Amino acid sequence: MTASGTPTTAPQSAEDGALRRAIGPRLLILFVIGDILGTGIYATTGKVAGKVGGALWLPFAIGFVVAILTAASYVELVGKYPKAAGAALYTQKAFKTPFLTFIVAFMVMCSGLASASAAARAFSGDYLSELTGDALPPTLIAITFLVLLAALNLRGVSESVKTNVVLTLVELTGLAIILAIGAYAVLSGDGEPSRLTEFEAGGGTGYALMTSVLGATALGFFAFVGFEDSVNMAEETKDPVRTFPRAIFIGVAVTGTIYVLVALVSSLLVDHKTLEGSSGPLLEVVKAGGVDFPHKLFALIALFAVTNSALINIMMASRLCYGMANERILPRAMGRVLAKRRTPVVGIVFVSLLAIGLVSTGEIEGLGDTTAFLLLCVFAVVNVAVLVLRRDRVDHAHFRTPTALPVLGAITALILASPLADRPAEVYIRAGILLAIGVALWAVNKAVLRTRGEE
Repeated sequence: MTASGTPTTAPQSAEDGALRRAIGPRLLILFVIGDILGTGIYATTGKVAGKVGGALWLPFAIGFVVAILTAASYVELVGKYPKAAGAALYTQKAFKTPFLTFIVAFMVMCSGLASASAAARAFSGDYLSELTGDALPPTLIAITFLVLLAALNLRGVSESVKTNVVLTLVELTGLAIILAIGAYAVLSGDGEPSRLTEFEAGGGTGYALMTSVLGATALGFFAFVGFEDSVNMAEETKDPVRTFPRAIFIGVAVTGTIYVLVALVSSLLVDHKTLEGSSGPLLEVVKAGGVDFPHKLFALIALFAVTNSALINIMMASRLCYGMANERILPRAMGRVLAKRRTPVVGIVFVSLLAIGLVSTGEIEGLGDTTAFLLLCVFAVVNVAVLVLRRDRVDHAHFRTPTALPVLGAITALILASPLADRPAEVYIRAGILLAIGVALWAVNKAVLRTRGEE
């Protein structure tokens, strides 16, 4: 699916088809941070608060630990195999089962669509209402938003790392504003510190408390997804074996710290019920902070953040679809491109229709939870793969994570993906329907290849 990567201990060759290694350590760190930041923290903070209560910081702290565990596995694997195929490559190398590899790749694609749909819902919510009022139905706005993204994608949106740096700085600005407001509130003696230890547990029992925290963590984990996409830049990174460990660990640590601090500020200044009822929870924090910061400007920053997340995810999903079609895993027609623009037209239309179906039948919480569920399943496979691939030796030195970390990563990912996380049945149904669509396309493609004698 990708060009061949060269180990950093060997001289770089100028072989035809090789990608240019243009990304240095600093750019890669900013790319990782930019990939993680976005819709999750801007849109789902309130829904996480609704599950756990005032102790909003705890699910993000636990999610940070889980992300670090899986990030360690990705770091070992990208150092061992510095190629741009991510989880699908690792799954195929470890288990050598094409159907499982397809399922993992399709789950990654669908997670991007669910994430883009959650971003579309966030775009049509309170952040937009702050600017325009409630002029149109939110679902119509969300669908229109996805159609416009598809049109941009068809024209051939150029996704460069340097542009991503600019977008990342804008998103970081919005979160820096929240932290500055929090610091001002603390120094002024405002806020309610007692809320930081309040838990919302349905039945008041220990089991209810556990499931509410796990459920909040599973949903909050949506804010951490994105670092796994950075491994697809391996073939365009200078010295990836040495660069990636530092970039991924710093990226996850920076975003995790920001998320916990934003959660603390949010709970300190706004009651969890108010946060839960808002589709623009961080705007509620700005309004309650006692600082004369323009509400409309912050709403615009938030809209920019969720738009960037949605566009990146739609592009990623359409390119995955295109790649699978070229590899004859999906029907060949899905790999067709526009003659002039050279963009994957069928793939873009297909993923956009799926995203429209998702946004028409789900809200921010359910779509964010679907994203997290799909990726938690993928992360469980990746954590097992890193252990299986220990028997595969390569001829260059690379980062090796302590064995306990992928073991804990697989266990925690499976727990957060399980019914223990108090996840609504609709999330499992939605994920099941998406996978059923993928399996049907895979089966049709296999039948066609068999008929033509091309299998």
